Amino acid sequence: MKKNQYSIGEISRLCNVSRKALRLYDSMGLLSSRRNDENNYRTYSHNDLLMVLVLKYYKQMGFRLEEMKSFLAGNGIAAEEYMRESFGRKIDELARAQAELRHCEQCVRDWHSLLAEASLVRRSDVSEVSIKYAEPRQLLFQDQGFEGDIKSAIINLAFMDYAGRSGDAVTGPVYIQYSSLPARISGEDQPIRVMQDFLRPGGTGDKVVFGDRMVASCYHIGPLEGIPSSYGRVLEWIARHGYRAGTGCCERYVSDYWTGPDPRLHVAEIMVDVERKACA
Repeated sequence: MKKNQYSIGEISRLCNVSRKALRLYDSMGLLSSRRNDENNYRTYSHNDLLMVLVLKYYKQMGFRLEEMKSFLAGNGIAAEEYMRESFGRKIDELARAQAELRHCEQCVRDWHSLLAEASLVRRSDVSEVSIKYAEPRQLLFQDQGFEGDIKSAIINLAFMDYAGRSGDAVTGPVYIQYSSLPARISGEDQPIRVMQDFLRPGGTGDKVVFGDRMVASCYHIGPLEGIPSSYGRVLEWIARHGYRAGTGCCERYVSDYWTGPDPRLHVAEIMVDVERKACA
């Protein structure tokens, strides 16, 4: 049955809104409660009750209380036009938020996949060398110099600044392509190409297609500073199976300084370009 007067407790129960929220609505002028002459308690009209439901619906759509107050302040065509424009802006705002949420989800999924890969590699102690086809993938890249500091090359300040300025949100593993395989093994300085997957197709950073070739691949488990020593296994396998190694190499960091400080848990994939030796 319709009532003419409701207590704050009744409004709270009927509309499933906290008393704290109702007091806030009062203080902002969104509701027009009155005080009972006998006990000074807040009382609300039936119209107030209905207005609480309207406010809940606006809140469900993501509007702030200040925006709701603006909607309720005006009347007529001008007020309706203002509301229509506000709803249009809210649609754009929610679309941007939804895109950001999708980007966050993709980043989390990519890292979850890398952590699962690293865990499986360590548990299985996978260290065998194998030949495989490196699938082509488009990556954001920046050419730099490498002076032996693998941690700074992976958590790369210059590359992250470049990605930020170009509007390219990066995700997934860091790839480093070394221009010289012998220099990588000996620890000499050399040019490198830092690469990573990106999320926003509208970014202006330089992109390159990595892969689309056959590589000899193996995992390195443990401190990443020890990666050069793992190339011996790769080169031995290449020679034993009738292949010829290319001049450069690439490393994909599965678990590294981004995911944790314990070097025993770090995992990287080594990739060396190969081709069959010509038959005599």
